[in-house]
Amino acid sequence: MSQSPKIIYTIIDEAPALATYSLLPIVQSFTKQAGIEVETRDISLSGRILANFPDHLSPEQKIGDYLTELGELTLKKEANIIKLPNISASIPQLKAAIKELQEKGYKVPDYPESPKTEEEKTVKDRYAKVLGSAVNPVLREGNSDRRAPLAVKEYAKKNPKTVPMKPWATGSKSRVSFMKSGDFYGSEKSYTVESPTSVKIEFVDSSGNSKVLKDNLKLQAGEVIDSSVMSEAKLRKFVEEQMEAAKKDDVLLSLHMKATMMKVSDPIIFGVAVSVYYKEIFDKYADTLKELGVNPNNGIGDLYNKIQSLPDDKKSAIEKDIQELYKTKPRLAMVDSDKGITNLHVPNDIIIDASMPVVIRDGGKMWGADNALHDTNAMVPDRCYATMYQTMVEDCQKNGAFDPTKMGTVPNVGLMAQKAEEYGSHDKTFQISENGTVKMIDSSGKVIMEQSVEKGDIFRACQTKDAPIKDWVKLAVNRSRLSKTPAVFWLDKNRAHDAQLILKVETYLKEHDTNGLEISIQSPVDAMKYTLERIRKGQDTISVTGNVLRDYLTDLFPILEVGTSAKMLSIVPLMNGGGLFETGAGGSAPKHVTQFIQEGYLRWDSLGEFCALGASLDHLSNVFGNNKAKVLADTLDKAIGKFLDNDKSPARKVGQIDNRGSHFYLAMYWAEELSNQTADSELGSKFSKLAVALKENEEKINQELISAQGKPVDIGGYYRPDATKLSKAMRPSQTLNTLLDSIA
Repeated sequence: MSQSPKIIYTIIDEAPALATYSLLPIVQSFTKQAGIEVETRDISLSGRILANFPDHLSPEQKIGDYLTELGELTLKKEANIIKLPNISASIPQLKAAIKELQEKGYKVPDYPESPKTEEEKTVKDRYAKVLGSAVNPVLREGNSDRRAPLAVKEYAKKNPKTVPMKPWATGSKSRVSFMKSGDFYGSEKSYTVESPTSVKIEFVDSSGNSKVLKDNLKLQAGEVIDSSVMSEAKLRKFVEEQMEAAKKDDVLLSLHMKATMMKVSDPIIFGVAVSVYYKEIFDKYADTLKELGVNPNNGIGDLYNKIQSLPDDKKSAIEKDIQELYKTKPRLAMVDSDKGITNLHVPNDIIIDASMPVVIRDGGKMWGADNALHDTNAMVPDRCYATMYQTMVEDCQKNGAFDPTKMGTVPNVGLMAQKAEEYGSHDKTFQISENGTVKMIDSSGKVIMEQSVEKGDIFRACQTKDAPIKDWVKLAVNRSRLSKTPAVFWLDKNRAHDAQLILKVETYLKEHDTNGLEISIQSPVDAMKYTLERIRKGQDTISVTGNVLRDYLTDLFPILEVGTSAKMLSIVPLMNGGGLFETGAGGSAPKHVTQFIQEGYLRWDSLGEFCALGASLDHLSNVFGNNKAKVLADTLDKAIGKFLDNDKSPARKVGQIDNRGSHFYLAMYWAEELSNQTADSELGSKFSKLAVALKENEEKINQELISAQGKPVDIGGYYRPDATKLSKAMRPSQTLNTLLDSIA
C-alpha cells in the first residue's frame, strides 16, 4: 500500500462542477497540512466522451480513461474516492454535449441513432459506454450506506421552513396509476445458478429462425439471473386508459420514470406515452416527421427541435395543431409552465426519484399550464415500485402532510455492489423486432428460462452476484446494531427476483448475531406502511433494499425529511476495504447553472460534499493510521454543525450568500475548530493564524464575493466549461485566496 494518503475528488458536471472550483482549493489547503494529497479525475459526461474516442483527437486534446482507472482503484484497500453527482446522460444530453465538443474543435463523431453502416454501429456501441448510469456501476464495488447526517436532521427539525411541505386537501384526487398486467413485475422469472456457467440470450421468431442477442454472459455460482418483459400493446392501452381517467377526474396527467439510469427500457416507455398522447399529430404528419427523423423516445421536444428546419407555413401548421390537441386531451403536468415545457418534453426532465417526492411534498399536486398546483394522475407503469408510491399517497390523504419537526428518519442500506440489479441500463435489454420467444440457454444447452414476446415489447435481464448479497446482509445487521434501529428488507415474496433474494437473506442472516435486533422482511407496500407509521411517531427505520429501490428511497425520504437528497451522507464501504463517498443528488443542478450564467449567483449547496469529505478523512485515518486526518475529520464535523446553526447555506437571490460565500464560512469555522482543538498542537498552531485572519477579514471577503454577483458570467461552455474562466468566476475574493495560500 502507498504510504502517501490520497483522496481522489471527481470532476463531474453542471452546478457541483462549478462549485468544485471554489471548494477544492480550500480542501487542498487544509488537507496538505496533514500530508494528504487530494487529486482530481475527470469523469464528466464530456470527459467520458473524449476518453472513448482518443482516435478522433489531437495529442493535446486526449485525456485519460479516468473512469476505468477509478474502477480499478476501487478494488484496492487504499481506495478513497469522493464522487460528486454526475449526469446519467439521456440521448438528447449526449447529443448536446457532442455538439458543444465539436464546436470547440474536438472531432468526435455524431451520435448515430439509426446506424446504417458497420462503422456507425461501432460508433453507437462506443457511445453506449457513455450513456445513462455509466459511472455508478463501475465505481460501486460495494453496497450503499446512506443516511441524513445528524447535524442536517437536527437543523431541519429546528428550521422546518427549509422543508416547504404543503398541506393535503380534503378530497384529494391524486393517485399513482400502474399496469395490472403485461408489465415487468407480472412477467418476471428468476433463477439462481448452482455452479459457474455462461449463458446466451437468444431470440427465436415464429418461423423458428434464431438470433443471438447476447452471447457468453458469464455467471458465478450462486448468482441470481432474471428476465422480464413489458408488453408494448398493453402499455399503450394503459396510457390510453389513464388519459381517459385523468380527463374524467379533471386532474393533471403525468409520467414518472428514470430514462437516464434505465437508459434502454425507460426511453422506450416514455416514447410510447408521447406517441399515444400526441397520436393525432404523429398520424397526420407521419411522412414529414419520419423524414425529419423525429423520435418520440426523445420527447415532444425532439419534434419541436426538428420542425424548425421546415418552411414557416408547415412548421406553424404543426405547432397550431399541437395547441388545438391540448384543448381535447387531459391537461399535462408541467416541468416549466412559464416556458410551456410539459412533462412529456424530454425524457431526462422526468426523473422519478426527484419528481415523486415533490408530488408528495406539494400535497399530491403538480404544476399545470396555468402556473398553479393541481391534483395529478401520476403514471408509473411498472408495478415493481409504483405500489410503494401509491401507499405513501394514500397515507398522506388519510393522515395529512408530514411534519419535518417531528419526523423520524429512514436511512438506507442498498444492494448495488458489482452492478447488482442494474435494470435497463446495460447490454441485456432489447426492444423486440417481431413476435417470438426469447430464451436464456446455459453452456450445457439447457434452457433456464424463456419469455414469449411480441413486436415492440421490451425484454430485459439482469444479474445479482452472491457476494454482494452476502455483504449487503452483513452491512444491514451492522447498521441495525450500531444505530439500535429496526431494519426492514423491502422484498416481495410474490415477485420472482425478490423470492430468490429472500431465500439468500434468510440463509445469510443466520451467520450473524441478531439477538436484540428487529430485522424483518416485508413487501414494499407493507414496508412502506410500517415505516410511515413509525416516521410519524418520530421513530427511525432502516430500509434495506435492492439497487433501484435504493435509488428511489434515498431521494424520497431525504426530500421529505430535510428538503433535499443533496445533503445526505452516502458511504459505500468497498468490498476490498476501500471507501467511496458520494455527495448526494444533482437533480437541481441544471437550473443552478442557468442562474449562475445569467446573474452570477450559484445556489448549489455543497453540504453533501462537506459531509462526504468528513467521512473520507475519517476512513483515511483508519486505513493509514493518520491521526492528523482524524483531527481534520472531527473538527470538520463540528464546523459543519456551526455552519448549519449560523445558517450559512446558499440563499436564493442576488445580493445574498451564495455557494462561494458558504465555502468561505465553512473554511472560517473549520479553521476556528482546528485552532481550538488540543489533539494535535502542530495543526492548532498552523490554523490559529488563519482563523484569526479570516475572522478579521470576514466583512471584506463577503463584500468581494457579493460584488461578483449580479451580472452574466461566461464560463466557456455547459458540458466542457473553460477551467480558467471558471476559476476566476468561482474565486472572486483575492483576500480569501491569498489567506488560503498563506497557510505554512
